[in-house]
This record gives sequence, structure tokens and C-alpha cells, in this order.
Amino acid sequence: MPSMFNARDADSYEQIMGRWSRRLAPLFVEHAGAAAGERLLEVGCGTGSLTFTLARTVDFEELTAIDYAQVYVDAARARNADPRIRIEQGDAAKLGFPDARFDRALSLLVLHFVADAAGAVAEMRRVVRPGGVVAAAVWDSGGGMTAMRMFWDTAAALDPAAADTRGRAMSKAVTGPGGLAQLFRAAGLTQVDERSLLVRMEHADFADYWEPLLRGEGPIGAYVAGLGAPERARLERHLRDAYLAGAPDGPRSYTAVAWSCRGLVPAA
Repeated sequence: MPSMFNARDADSYEQIMGRWSRRLAPLFVEHAGAAAGERLLEVGCGTGSLTFTLARTVDFEELTAIDYAQVYVDAARARNADPRIRIEQGDAAKLGFPDARFDRALSLLVLHFVADAAGAVAEMRRVVRPGGVVAAAVWDSGGGMTAMRMFWDTAAALDPAAADTRGRAMSKAVTGPGGLAQLFRAAGLTQVDERSLLVRMEHADFADYWEPLLRGEGPIGAYVAGLGAPERARLERHLRDAYLAGAPDGPRSYTAVAWSCRGLVPAA
């Protein structure tokens, strides 16, 4: 099942998202848990933010990391020097592993880009042993992403088509309060615990905020890339005003909140 994330270039992904997911990864690991000697599955590894956080902090036996985008798989493989880690292309909603293969399945900032998020959670449960853990996190795009909200609200004020795109990007049920928990319970997971995790997205100046959006990566990048030059220039002017908010250009720090959810596979 194709991802709804516009994946074009690993370096561009690092600028638009990877630098922030690396900040979130340690908080997610703390909530999801991971123990020495475990066999781990990571669903949607991207360029390796969670993968290499786990490698630095957990004495696991093995980690299999998959992503739908081959360009990200190739980039993560190029970074990997840990023999415990295997990185491969795969589909979150159709995992190519036997039942109960892993002790823990983790997914960071992926399920809101999977068309069948419920199916992906069910698959994660299937491949985790009884008593094992399934955990996932998604951005709270509607209520907790200041930088994203600033972009889409500005774009929607200028372009009616952006209002529709904003709704699809920011109003998915899985990204709202209780969204992940509902999917976890529907999949039959128990002891479901959902909580919010907060990091900050810090930009050196407006260029540091704007220029990564020009590279076509992700939903925002795809929208910007689809604009004509005059429309893109108009969006840049208005977005600059929103970024500056009456102050000189320079550093800005925006809150970014994710929903993290953890559940247990029932014992046999």
C-alpha cells in the first residue's frame, strides 16, 4: 500500500522532518520501552531517526527496520554500521513476517501517512508475540504543530485549494486525542496508554524555515512544488510576515507535540 508521504530525497527529508524526529525519538523510546535481548521491528524507519536512537540506547538482539520509500531505505542502509540492524523495503499494512516473530513493534511518525492505519496496527500486533508491545507515535497535527499550522493557515488564506489540502493534512482522526488509542483497542491490544510528547522545532531564521519547503518533500513540499512562480512568491511573502510576527528576522522556537501510544498483545 503506497505511503501518502511524498518521498523524493533523503537529504531533503532530513531538513523538513528528520532533524525534528531525532529529537522526538528518545522520548518515544522512553514511553514505548525496549529491553536487552529483544527482537525489534520498526515500521516506517525513514532515514533512521528511531533506528539509530535505539542502536545507541538499547542492547537489543536484532532490529528489523522497514520503510515503503526505497530512497529512505538506501539512505538508512548507508548510515548503518551495526550488524544487529537489518533495513529493508516493506509495506506497513502488509508486513512480510511470520506471526509472533518480534518482541516489540515500534512506529514513529508514520501511521498518519498510511492509508489503512488500522490495518497497519493490526499487522504490528500480528507479528508481535503474546505479551509483547506495540507502540506508535504521530504528530498532533491539528492541535500541536505550530510551524505546520502557520504554513497551512497562511496558504489557505491565499488559495482555496490549500484549504482542502490543509483539511486532509491536519484533520486525520489518527492524529487527534484518542485516535491512536482507538486503533490500538480495535486491534485487540490491552493496557493501552496514550500520552503526549513535546519537542521544539528551532529555526535559525526565516530561510531555515522556508527553504526546506521548496524541495518537494512531504505534503507541504508537494504543495509548494505545485505552485506557479508568482503564487509561490506570494506565499513566501505572507509566510515571512507570519514567521516574523513584527520582530526582526532571526531564531524562532516552535512547539511540536506528538501523540504516543503503547499497548500489549494479549497473552495466549
